[in-house]
Amino acid sequence: MSARGASNAPRGSQLPAQEKVSNELFTLTYGAMVRQLLHDFETVEEVNAELDAMGARIGSRLVDDFLANAQGVRCADFKSAADSVARVGFRSLLGVTARVGAWSETSDAGSGPSACSIYFEENPITDFVELPRGLEELSYCNVLCGVIRGALEQIGMHVTVVVVKDMLKGADGNELRLTLKEHAAETYPFKDDD
Repeated sequence: MSARGASNAPRGSQLPAQEKVSNELFTLTYGAMVRQLLHDFETVEEVNAELDAMGARIGSRLVDDFLANAQGVRCADFKSAADSVARVGFRSLLGVTARVGAWSETSDAGSGPSACSIYFEENPITDFVELPRGLEELSYCNVLCGVIRGALEQIGMHVTVVVVKDMLKGADGNELRLTLKEHAAETYPFKDDD
């Protein structure tokens, strides 16, 4: 028996429990933060805006880590960026599987698909949550919209992201709708010496 404890289980078998604790801690901390925002702001619309703004700040910082760790992932256009967010981003940051669908073109963004939906069945930030009466307009998952918006803005894609379906409000799944408003050309901070 070791001095640290009597567990004879292999080290790897302890990881899922540790991951579960981390997810639960995140979920409860997020819930406490939303509750505090509801106390601090006068309207639900202000809380929704603050959750989006917080998410955008998080997304703008996460995109560098995401691109550094996502080997072989290119985000040259909106379609590849949305696919990367759904397949890699949701898996690595939330531990859930998401898919992209409902592609469409809008007249605002130019050529190629410029709107899509991200679908996911599980949402760990809504575990242990029930919306009380009077808060039906609260977009509890608005932080996810902000994270996606903030991350894509860092790579030159200005998008709007809205919650279309939310299982927390009785929907059969979760859906976020992304619409590309502008794709800014990449600029380099240095000049070629020709």
